[in-house]
Formats: sequence, C-alpha cells, structure tokens
Amino acid sequence: MNNKTFFDKVGLPKQLVWAYFGILIFMMGDGIEQGWLSPYLVERGLSIQQSALLFTVYGITIAISAWFSGVLAEAYGVKKTMSMGLVLYLLGTVGFVGFSVPSLDYTLMLCTYALRGFGYPLFAYSFLVWIAYSAPRDTLGRAVGWFWFVFTGGLNVLGAYYSSWAIDRFGHLNTLWTSVLWALIGAFFALILNKSKQQMSAKSNTKEKMKELLKGITIMKEEPKVLIGGIIRVINTTAQFAFPVFLPMYMAEYGFTTTEWLQIWGTIFTANIAFNLIFGFVGDRIGWKNTIMWFGGVGCGITTLLFYYSPQFSSGNFWIVMLAGVLWGALLAGYVPLSALMPSLVKTDKGAAVSVLNLGAGLPVFVGPAIVGAFIGLIGGEGVIWILAGLYFFGAFLTRFITLPDNAKTA
Repeated sequence: MNNKTFFDKVGLPKQLVWAYFGILIFMMGDGIEQGWLSPYLVERGLSIQQSALLFTVYGITIAISAWFSGVLAEAYGVKKTMSMGLVLYLLGTVGFVGFSVPSLDYTLMLCTYALRGFGYPLFAYSFLVWIAYSAPRDTLGRAVGWFWFVFTGGLNVLGAYYSSWAIDRFGHLNTLWTSVLWALIGAFFALILNKSKQQMSAKSNTKEKMKELLKGITIMKEEPKVLIGGIIRVINTTAQFAFPVFLPMYMAEYGFTTTEWLQIWGTIFTANIAFNLIFGFVGDRIGWKNTIMWFGGVGCGITTLLFYYSPQFSSGNFWIVMLAGVLWGALLAGYVPLSALMPSLVKTDKGAAVSVLNLGAGLPVFVGPAIVGAFIGLIGGEGVIWILAGLYFFGAFLTRFITLPDNAKTA
C-alpha cells in the first residue's frame, strides 16, 4: 500500500510548506524595485554611474551575507539567523525609503541600501540549512529545487509583476514602502505559522564553524576545478544584475514604458523557472558539463546579443523583444546542473565546495552593476552588452576544463 502524500511525491517537505510560502512572499517584497529603481533614481538626478555604484555596494553586502548565512545558521540556529536577516532588511528599507531617497542624500543611500542588502541572504539562504536537515536524503535535490523555485519566483517574477501594477496606483516611493508589508507577511509564515522544529541544535562553539568558513577559501587553492566552477557561477547571473541598471533606459528609447519593461522582465523569469526544471532532466540525459557549456555558456552569449539588438531590428516590437528576452531567460537555466557538478568535484569537503557556489551566487549582484558603472561611460550600452556576451563565451571555454573522469555525466 502506497502511503505517500502529494508532498512526498513532489519532494516538498510537508512540515516546511508554510516556510516555503513565506520565502516566496518575502522575496517578492525584496524584488519590488529590481527592474525600475535605477531609471527612477536617474530621473531624480543621479548619474547612471552613481546608480551603478549604489547597486555595486548593495551587491557586496549581499555576497558577504550569502557567504556567512550558512555558518551563522549552524552556529546560532536557523530561526535566529532568519530573524536577524528580517531586522536588517527592515532597518535598511526604512532608512533607504524613509530618509535617503526623498532627500536624495547619496551617501545615506549607499549606507542604507547596503544595510538592506545584508537582509535577504540571511533570511533566505539560511533556510537552505533547515531544508538540508529536514528533507529525506532521497528527495533533498527536489526540496532544494523547490527552494530555488520560490526564491526566483518571488524575487524576479512576482516582484516584477506586482511592481508593474503597484507603481501606476501607488507611485514609486509608496510601492517601495509596501516591501515592508510583504517582508513581515513572509516572516509571519516562515517563522511563526511554520511550526516545524529544527532538526539541528545551535552550536555553542563557533570556532570550528569559522574554520569551516575558511575552508571555503582554501579549497579553491587545493582544488582549482572548484575555483573554475565558482567563476562560472559568477558569470551565470552577472548579466541578470547588469541589465536592470541600463536596459530600461535603452528600451525607453524605442518606446517601451516602465510597465512594459517590467512585464518583459517578469516573463523572462517565468520562463526561467520552468526551464530550471527542464534543464535538470536535460543535464542528467546529455551530461552536466555539456548542458552548462552549450546551453548555458554559448546559448546565453548568443541570446544576450539577440535581446539587446531585438528592439533595433524589430522597430521596437513588444512581442519580438519579449521573445528574445524569454530565450535568454530559458537558456540561463542551462547553468542549473552546476549545483550538482560543484559538490561532485571533491570527495570530501563538499560543504566547502557548496560555499564557493553560494559565494558565486552572491557576487554577481555587485559584479553586474560594477561592469556597467566602469564601462558604460567609455563604450556605451552596446559595448557593455558585448562584454557580458563575451563573459558567457569565456565561461563556456572554462567549462571544458572541469573534468570528472569517474563521472559519466560530465563526459
């Protein structure tokens, strides 16, 4: 007799369902401004370089927070770490929206937006530790897959669609204020309504955990293939965080409104979510390495150029630009097998390899805007696009050097 529930079949830990929903809502609040904040601040008087620097500093704090989220969860417990992330997020948001943006105090903007950046990695990424302790080993892959589904769905899909609706009704500043409401609702589901007990105890001795964190650095020297994998992970989403800094202004030159841009951006990541699942199966069938190299690297390099030039050759046709963007978003999922490949590069210290993967996930948040800030004044948006496309092709080349002789999936 089969006693498996629906949640068992789809690999979703039943005891954490409310927490997954909470992550979705929290990340929707965090993703509200992603697609339009840069052009809004430029319209208010900031230069595009200042906007790029703002997102760069924000990205640095995200990368640091992502790096520490796992070790803090192990040392102090997941709920305490998630609560810490919520408090930092709320403090940063109130300072940014309530004081620095209305007054256009750029120094205060840098400080408060950076503080906000510490928030979501501590809230969301530390939840991965809870999943790792709660999900059965044979369904852990699917349980983590569901995490990335709600994370991306909230940050890039619901956040974009909601803000495209809210800006017209509430205005830009009030829309930013609603992120506080969504963060609190998400935290209510994840931390209060979710009654699951943590199947781990907070460690009183954090010295060993700090050692493990350092191992995440030394392993890149001991295992160069892990370093290569980390570089490829940075390349994976660099364009994702570079595009919103300058593409909305570029699209506006061809008649696209902020609402239309946000609809395109939201649809791109709707496709990305679907193909995250598809490329998981493709990677198992044709090989993790081949999937990353051809679909991720080469595919994203070509579609990055296609997305940029589509408004030009289509005379600003909304649906053609949408299609080009969706193709890029779909092929961005070609990097999904990297999450399986990275831990497989080492026989021991798999946690350290995963920490390099997490660092690679955090770094693009500031690498993308930094590239825009450094080069757009010199070579314009077109030159920046060629740099981003070139990075994808370089990543495809690097993937050739990740070899696992004993793993047929990388042949």
